[in-house]
Amino acid sequence: MDDCRPLNDLSNDEARAALTRCCGSTRWVDRMLHERPFQSRAELFETASRHWNALDVADWDEAFSHHPRIGDPSAASKSTAAWAANEQAGAARSADDVRAAIAEGNRAYEAKFGRIYLVCATGKTGEELLAILRARLNNDAAEELRVAVGEQEKITRLRLEKILSP
Repeated sequence: MDDCRPLNDLSNDEARAALTRCCGSTRWVDRMLHERPFQSRAELFETASRHWNALDVADWDEAFSHHPRIGDPSAASKSTAAWAANEQAGAARSADDVRAAIAEGNRAYEAKFGRIYLVCATGKTGEELLAILRARLNNDAAEELRVAVGEQEKITRLRLEKILSP
């Protein structure tokens, strides 16, 4: 239980805010709060995954809506701005033409799928993010939703790890 103390020791309001920084789905946050305290990191991560994958499209879309567009981390909420800037550092360091192509790809993605392009950007260059975006534009709607759900799950886990490792 000690390795989950940074999350377990928070008040309910503080834990709600911390979990919302990890995943913007209200239903997911509520379910995670109900599960506290967590006995281990493994239990925390398994619980997070189980609840995430049991949600519906509206819940997933709510979570996705809490993210800024790739290449525009300044649009993140105040509570996640620093994390988003760090996660998207590769895109921010890209050449102007790559950033412009990502912005154009974001618009095409949103027009096709009706939601932002969500990718776990940590450790990826702008060129890698652009290549992933272009490849995912070839997906059908059902496949792309599955991919986006998986990407949010990766982001959530990374952010939970940040909470546990101040």
